[in-house]
Amino acid sequence: MRWCTLAAAAGSALSLSAQASKLTPPVLPLIVRNPYLSTWLGDAREPPWHDWPMFWTGERVFPLLGRAHDSLELIANPGYNISYPTYLGAHYDASTTNLSYLIPAPELSASSTPVELTISFLSPITPTSTLRQSIPASYMTVHVSGDFDVNIYVDINGQWVSGDRGSQIVWEFSEQELGDTDKGLKTWKIRRETELLLSEERDRAEWGTFYFTGPSDLGHEAGVSGRVRPRFARTGSLQNEIDHDFRGIMEEEPIFAFTKSFHLSSSKNSSDSVMFSFALIQNPVTQFASARGLTLMRPLWASWFSSVEALLDFHYLDYTTAAGLASNYSAQLAIDADRSGADDYVDIVALTARQVLGATVFSGTPEDPILFLKEISSNGNFQTIDVIFPSFPFFLYTNPRWLAYLLEPLIEHMLSGQYPNKYAMHDLGTHFPNATGHADGRDEYMPVEECGNILIMGLALVNSLIYDTSAAAGSVWSSLGSDSFDPNPSTSAFSLAKLETRDGVFGLDDSWGGSTKGVRQAQKWVTKSYRLWKQWTSYLIEFSLRPHLQLSTDDFAGPLELQTNLALKGILGIKAMSQIAEAIDNKEDVKYYKNISDAYVSKWTEYGISRDGTHAKLAYHWYGSWTTLYNLYADTLLCFHLENTP
Repeated sequence: MRWCTLAAAAGSALSLSAQASKLTPPVLPLIVRNPYLSTWLGDAREPPWHDWPMFWTGERVFPLLGRAHDSLELIANPGYNISYPTYLGAHYDASTTNLSYLIPAPELSASSTPVELTISFLSPITPTSTLRQSIPASYMTVHVSGDFDVNIYVDINGQWVSGDRGSQIVWEFSEQELGDTDKGLKTWKIRRETELLLSEERDRAEWGTFYFTGPSDLGHEAGVSGRVRPRFARTGSLQNEIDHDFRGIMEEEPIFAFTKSFHLSSSKNSSDSVMFSFALIQNPVTQFASARGLTLMRPLWASWFSSVEALLDFHYLDYTTAAGLASNYSAQLAIDADRSGADDYVDIVALTARQVLGATVFSGTPEDPILFLKEISSNGNFQTIDVIFPSFPFFLYTNPRWLAYLLEPLIEHMLSGQYPNKYAMHDLGTHFPNATGHADGRDEYMPVEECGNILIMGLALVNSLIYDTSAAAGSVWSSLGSDSFDPNPSTSAFSLAKLETRDGVFGLDDSWGGSTKGVRQAQKWVTKSYRLWKQWTSYLIEFSLRPHLQLSTDDFAGPLELQTNLALKGILGIKAMSQIAEAIDNKEDVKYYKNISDAYVSKWTEYGISRDGTHAKLAYHWYGSWTTLYNLYADTLLCFHLENTP
């Protein structure tokens, strides 16, 4: 018998595993669902036992996978030997990260062939199912293949529920039947003894309950890490006991462990697997200064599931479906990325997919869904427009309705009159998860940047709705589902109130736009907030051609006046408004905004391009300077440069 103190994690079984990867990134996503359920393999070019997994901030905090031998090396005369497997490397796609090993046979084993072990982490991206995407949980699977017996051990500690190692935590263990099957589940539930609602410590949530779940045939134990881990290493088993002495996270560190025995030598099948799930359940997820005032916001999944238990049962049983939907997305993404770039680009977009969605939390109701975003790897601002902007191509490709859900809280808040300035706000709140707004108007000063960004994204969203055939849709998944339309002006143009079942799969979105439906959706969405679009454009008309001293999205460079690239974004925003007006057939506004943008482009060329015509200047008055006109991306995406050409 070989005992492995490895942590397992779910994803797809080998039939759905990630394809061979070309790049070897320094960090790999493991369990990534939102800003608080975000676990990564740091030092990913080293063997996984080189270090503990990390939170997205880079802090090494989590057991589960990594330096389990730290606890084992402290014991004198332990009664076991510490050895390491052969690490075969990592493969990944947009939703899955697989880590593969060879476990050598014990010296007295009849076999000399190593056991193959794959730890597969699945955080499924499901563009056809917002319901599934809204679930704050990930899967983990350990798959083994060989002909000698192996015991696998995995544990977690309280650092999954607090960024303060001194926090007092409480826990419980439960067993329950699994839906209508004859199987059951075992679950560890951990939370802070005193939760601090909507508070953070080192960017980690100080409220919510963590659920660690596996099948009922697992061994389990809660106890002191320095005792439970060495005893498993010595005996290969857990005692099915629970330490009820609630205490601090690092006070005789309490851990919550499972073990699975794989009896490969006596089985007809030489392979087996076990699946776990991880979930961080929070309710509320944020507070938001909505049109009705400061509101505690429920998670979106709570509209579809009557209880946490119902949600977790569904999630566990839904593994095959979720893995299939995620695999479909990953495969299509790889095809399209290869057509657009090269093998390296396939890996780059695969890695960034979970990174983008890992900054978001689904909220609202099916009638009015919302997607909240935290500015991670920076200062934690809430719903920052110039952070949404660089991610919006991902959302246009994957599911444009998620981009609409990102813009919705910004539009609602500013329509309600709670923001006093005439330009678009920088963010909804200084720090996530508190979207309390900026009633004093003193948010970070980036007026041209944010007005240009939101107008460009608004038109991109409108354009994504309008297509005649599925082949013409911007996202390959947009045309799937029914084309029914709700004309009620009081409901969202992009409601999820009527989820669909297709090919036996429950909980799928209806189609996004297309034909008559797309035109009507665009009209409904634009009409509701048209005065805001005009207000932002009026600001750009007055201030974008010669921007005064302010920040652009390159805020690390500091404020600068007469920025060439920033002025370009503002002009593109004015041009975008002419086509937004076209969506509601406002011919007068179409002509007005188009004429202004055309005139501004001519002036901008005079001001911003070098005298020899070879390059753009950083600022109009910085002769001899250079800049990269990355804002031309929007010109290309929106096809402005193709107007009046054959």
